[in-house]
Amino acid sequence: MSLSLVFVVLTFVASWLLWLAAASVMGWDFSMQARVVAVGGPLYLLGVYAPAVVALGLTARAEGRAGVSALLRRVLIADVPVRYYVFAVSYLAAIKLGVALLHRAVLGSWPAFTQESWPLMLAAVAISTPFQSGEEIGWRGYLLPRLSSRVGLRTASLIVGVIWACWHLPFFFIAGADKSGQPFAPYLLGVTALSVAMAWLYWRTRGSLLLTMLMHAAVNNLNVVPSPTSAPAGVLALQASFVAWSTVALMWIGVVFFLKAMPGNRRQAL
Repeated sequence: MSLSLVFVVLTFVASWLLWLAAASVMGWDFSMQARVVAVGGPLYLLGVYAPAVVALGLTARAEGRAGVSALLRRVLIADVPVRYYVFAVSYLAAIKLGVALLHRAVLGSWPAFTQESWPLMLAAVAISTPFQSGEEIGWRGYLLPRLSSRVGLRTASLIVGVIWACWHLPFFFIAGADKSGQPFAPYLLGVTALSVAMAWLYWRTRGSLLLTMLMHAAVNNLNVVPSPTSAPAGVLALQASFVAWSTVALMWIGVVFFLKAMPGNRRQAL
């Protein structure tokens, strides 16, 4: 069994068991508060950090302390051109502004914009960036380079995207989770497209996990045209569907550019 497959299996088992345990403690409702959060919250966070924990454990076993140090040093790669910082922060915000323009042109009205202020959202990006290491060390730091050496960066970026999206599946079935009640198909396509964009960024910044962490934080916090958290009815359903699918469509237009720009053979892998 390849290390890539071992990583995926261990990460899914660890994360899903921890999330299901957290859901059980919290009465299968992640919106619950008070004392259950004190138990369920840490279990949930451990599941979120499972990709990094598994990646570091497998690296330590295969490559020792030197391998672990090399992987962690990628979190500190900050000496990259400013344009990549701008891209990391603005990628999804630009996509969403494009969605808003399409909404206006096609449906004749503006979509609902976020009520959060830009300073608060940017502060949230800065604060949350370090916490994205729990995923990025695993998905981009460990899995992407190993798959890339076998199938090339282009194909690896797509495979990682599908795996990454499926890893989130439990959140679609637990009440109170941010993805509860949402359709999985546009999410799968969107996350896969995002994976390609992040792989391109990782490649262009010489393997900087700091930049992918920043982009991950920006995607989570700069959602200027929020997607619905439940399935509305009537006109709202049409608008919600338009926002979801036009976001996916614009992201996949970007995928064409990213895949074309990335190296296409294993010899040029990460």
